[in-house]
Amino acid sequence: MTAPDVLGTHRVVPVVVLDDAGKADELAAALVAGGLPVAEVTFRTPGAAAVLGRMAAHDEVLVGAGTVITADQVDQAHQAGARFVVSPGLSAAVVRRCQQLDLPVFPGVSTASEIIAALDLGLDTVKFFPAEAYGGLGTVKALSAAFPQVRFVPTGGITAQSAPAYLAHPAVRAVGGSWMVAPALLAAGEWDQVAALSADAVRLTAPTPDLQGASS
Repeated sequence: MTAPDVLGTHRVVPVVVLDDAGKADELAAALVAGGLPVAEVTFRTPGAAAVLGRMAAHDEVLVGAGTVITADQVDQAHQAGARFVVSPGLSAAVVRRCQQLDLPVFPGVSTASEIIAALDLGLDTVKFFPAEAYGGLGTVKALSAAFPQVRFVPTGGITAQSAPAYLAHPAVRAVGGSWMVAPALLAAGEWDQVAALSADAVRLTAPTPDLQGASS
């Protein structure tokens, strides 16, 4: 499965930072209730693999691993049930291990040189990170003019207010954001609020252009 295909119609990807696997089932249920059954579980906490595994057990939820920076973490994510991998930067070792496992991967890029390196690895869908810190939509527009074959998943500092402008640009495949799964909401178990914010996020999205020739 290619990187664009794995996301299907999902154009907003909740970025989850959670260390308590005991809350994973309720989080998965809240995302489903909000009509946004997708999550990037970041490998920033010791319990991330357990959280990912619990969420991945819900067949209706598309769960990937984020903040993956080593090939060993790719293996951990794959064993836990991740269906895609996201990295904050471009690691050839991470990309190649994902390709060996037929696991779609979205490496992080912020420069033209990194995009060329991604293309050399056979990729044409990348994470633009950290999006707001590196010029936001203006940078996406500039990079997409130079690389019209590339699709971007901007992540980093994106909010419910800024997401629609990103999603309206034809080079943007999806955006990643944490506003609907903010750590404070998860810590407090505010599952109804997570569901409501997820539903609002779904309403931000527009039909996705048909992407041709994409590869993982």
